[in-house]
Amino acid sequence: MAILAYANLDYANLSYANLSGAQLLRATLNNAHLYKANLAHAELRRSILDGANLECVTLQQADLRGASLRGANLIQADLRGCRLSKASLDGAKLHHAIMPDGTIHN
Repeated sequence: MAILAYANLDYANLSYANLSGAQLLRATLNNAHLYKANLAHAELRRSILDGANLECVTLQQADLRGASLRGANLIQADLRGCRLSKASLDGAKLHHAIMPDGTIHN
């Protein structure tokens, strides 16, 4: 399990990375590329992922409470069981994303 709490990963290319269970508390991932990354069970509370590419990412059971995902690309992301209370999704693209309750966003 990766421990990256408070890390600055702005603009990082983490496409296809296996970050399942990673500790990313308060990390900054602005404009990071996480295409098809596995972030299942990851700890992302209060992280900043503004403008990040999270297309086709797995976020099952991830903790995103208080995170900022403004303008993030979450197209076809799997958010089943994800905790999103107080998270900001302003301007995020959620087309065909699987939402925390299992429904598919249109």
